[in-house]
Amino acid sequence: METKKCCEKEGAWSSDEDEILLNYVQLTGEGNWTDLPQRAGLKRCGESCKHRWLNYLKQTIPGDNFSWDEQELIIKLHKLLGNRWSMIAGRLPGRSEDEIKKYWNTYLSKKVEEKKNVRRSSSMSSVESPWLSENEHAMNSMESPNPVIVRPKVFRLTKPLVTRLVGT
Repeated sequence: METKKCCEKEGAWSSDEDEILLNYVQLTGEGNWTDLPQRAGLKRCGESCKHRWLNYLKQTIPGDNFSWDEQELIIKLHKLLGNRWSMIAGRLPGRSEDEIKKYWNTYLSKKVEEKKNVRRSSSMSSVESPWLSENEHAMNSMESPNPVIVRPKVFRLTKPLVTRLVGT
């Protein structure tokens, strides 16, 4: 079974190709990436042109490292939104979704995992219970060697009970 290649040309982009793509996008603007290679005279697919533009050639992309504030924001947004990189990139002006995704996968995910492991190992030493919060672990470790955990009983309100309480 044959696999269809995306582009006629593979490999690294040359400086000539970069210049052609840069000039074409500056003249016509972004968008319609599927027709761009034919109109610009590139032997690449539209997806390749789009990624090259968004991740390397676009002038608004800062090439420096992520600031501490940006790192914290990415971590919080990833916890909230998951792998929705375009939504996360929308909250960080000047950053592309691929740039954020690469930074997450190479650096931040490991940083978050290390924090979890450190927290887990320090909290599990006092009481072997994964359901306790950090505050409960701290309180249990201070009080006694064999702490007693008191949890409120949780019950579900059913429809008949609700109607009896309302009086309808």
